Parts: sequence; C-alpha cells; structure tokens
Amino acid sequence: MLWKTGSTLVALSVALAGLVSGAALAADPSRIGRNGDWTAFELQRDGGKVCYMASSPKKAEGDYTARGEIFALVTNDPKAGIEGEVSIVTGYTYRKDSRVSVQIGGATFDMFTSGDRAWTQGPEEDAPLVQAMIKGADMVVKGTSSRGTATTDTYSLSGFTATKKLIDQACG
Repeated sequence: MLWKTGSTLVALSVALAGLVSGAALAADPSRIGRNGDWTAFELQRDGGKVCYMASSPKKAEGDYTARGEIFALVTNDPKAGIEGEVSIVTGYTYRKDSRVSVQIGGATFDMFTSGDRAWTQGPEEDAPLVQAMIKGADMVVKGTSSRGTATTDTYSLSGFTATKKLIDQACG
C-alpha cells in the first residue's frame, strides 16, 4: 500500500507537491485528511495556498518490467483560478501525441499526454470528470508508453467525495 505514516508520507507528499506545482515550494505540503483511498494535502506557493488530493491505483496492469509511481490527482489552486483539475501521473513517459482513456461506469473521458502526465483539455472537461468520480465506484485509466506498452490502471473512488470536500474547504 502506498499511503504510509511517518517519513514515507512526508516524502510522498513532497513528491506529489512537486508534481502538482512544478515550481519551487515555499513550504512543505501538509496532509489535511484522508478518506477511503484518497488523501488530501495543502501547501503554500507563490503567496497562496494550493490543495490537492491523490490516490494510487488498486491494480496496475501491463507488460512492463519497471514502472515508477502512479497517481491520480485533483488540484485546487485558487490564485491560478484552478478548481478540480484532474491529472494522471503514470510512472512512465507516454507515447508522443498519445491519448489516455478514463472510464467511470458508462462514461469515457479523453485526456492528452505530455511526458509522464495526462490532463483533460480544461475546466469544461474537468467538471464532468469530477462529477463522474463523485458518482462512480472505480476509475479505469488506459494509456500507452513511449515504448508502445499498453497499461490499464484501476483506481478505487472510495472516499473521493469526502476528500474533494476537504480540498474545496481548504482552498475554496
């Protein structure tokens, strides 16, 4: 299991914060709560507060020998006007110009890729994806590595709604 206490959690939260911000941080992130399979964090950046929630997949499938850490993230950055931005960190470099498919129940969402990350096209696509995550039980993410390896990652959405409320309250 990825979420542990002590120094592992601190290291994970710092790593995730770097993934969220991509910039130097003014302070280390702190954990603000956990519900089910999702954990919420907050940090100070550029004179404002950024909140995000993260989960790792319950099942990661593909014909690969090594893969880095895998996360689904939802970020609120009020200073940047970002609320509910969904991204996927895949643990490998995506195939150039590839797309990622996200399935929740009967709904499918398309994400673009860059490096080891995938995003929707913007807030107009994030909002329905977040709503599906609130209503869903699990989320299946399919992508292709730069080497052509297809992967399928299955995330539990248990605790998603309560954890989303935490980041909305902290960075709303």
